[in-house]
Amino acid sequence: MKIIVLGAGVIGVTAAWFLRQKGFEVVVIERQAGAGLETSFANGGQISVSHAEPWANPGAPKKVLQWLMKEDAPLLFRLRADLLQWRWGMQFLRECTPERTRHNIIQIVNLGTYSRASLQQLRRDTGLHYDELSKGILHFYTSEQEFAAALEPAKIMREFGCDRHVISAQEAIALEPALASIQHQIAGATYTAADESGDAHQFTQNLAKLCAAQGVQFLYNTTILGLMATSQQITGVNIRNEQGEQTLTADNYVLALGSYSPQLVKPLGLDLLIYPAKGYSATFPILQADKTPSVSLTDDEFKLVFSRLGDRLRVAGTAELNGYSTELNEVRCKAITRRVMQLFPEAVDINRVQYWTGLRPATPSNVPYIGRSKIANLFLDTGHGTLGWTHACGSGRTLADIVAGQKPEVDFAFCGF
Repeated sequence: MKIIVLGAGVIGVTAAWFLRQKGFEVVVIERQAGAGLETSFANGGQISVSHAEPWANPGAPKKVLQWLMKEDAPLLFRLRADLLQWRWGMQFLRECTPERTRHNIIQIVNLGTYSRASLQQLRRDTGLHYDELSKGILHFYTSEQEFAAALEPAKIMREFGCDRHVISAQEAIALEPALASIQHQIAGATYTAADESGDAHQFTQNLAKLCAAQGVQFLYNTTILGLMATSQQITGVNIRNEQGEQTLTADNYVLALGSYSPQLVKPLGLDLLIYPAKGYSATFPILQADKTPSVSLTDDEFKLVFSRLGDRLRVAGTAELNGYSTELNEVRCKAITRRVMQLFPEAVDINRVQYWTGLRPATPSNVPYIGRSKIANLFLDTGHGTLGWTHACGSGRTLADIVAGQKPEVDFAFCGF
């Protein structure tokens, strides 16, 4: 059976790997010159099962109003004459009830725990390296209110297998001495020892090489023009590359185009509620290793994550809902650097910082679309938002099960199940 995967980000490449392990013939189509060059390129680097509280939660509407039109806000809605943005926003508000928040946390935790285990098994099986660190993730809070609000979500996560434990400021400093300079500001913390960090771009490129060695065909520098379909199935994908325009066919197709997924399938009658959440990152060369965190950190008040990637410190976060622009906003870039200087003023070289922005494919619930669509031979693996790196291996592995007609091992609200 032949399968075409649309997209070679971390989601598409992991799907290709697990599909190939099932024995399928796999072709991956990607418009860039290589794998992992868009949203997977410079993300926060966390494998964060503990980051399972969705943006849509009971405290979110008040915060969004407070942050509205504030240039350096952690979550910034730029209201536009954009029907998709307004529909997305209305559904986001519906997801903010305690009941929906709990349901979504359970989905995100279940998939995340399974995905993390799948990544670890993949690493054991292949010897893959990507500046990975297995030192856990430490969430620290410099606001008493933010810390108090985190306790109930952390409790739900523990109920469903994510060992996110509440710890004191003193315990947090013992785990990560680089935080010592702000010990008096820390209201509390949580720690998940099983979580990890690593470079998603390195992982995606290295796994793509392993895929190719296993017989997966990658068509880079290839633009997807559209899908051909009857009322019941996809009959081909129209592409353009240096050989010109042509139509490729397969038995099944996997949609893994991130924020660009809705446009491709809308003409087929599929309405995917995915909106691009523009995230930012800053990568700093490390000057003093002993003053740079090695435990991956989440600064919950500022919605930033910090990951040690070899001799670099990656700091990422914030979200701007403003269409498909990937233009860097200087105010938001400087806000990241300002927070780094408050926390680790001597650790990194701010004069050689590399800023980046990417479009994270966000659903209102933060729960991705995985599984069979209403079109029989089109499968979905998209809408992972901020957790694409965390959920990639679990998504790819379960999708391969579904395509093979097998029931996935993880309890998750799959499409078509």
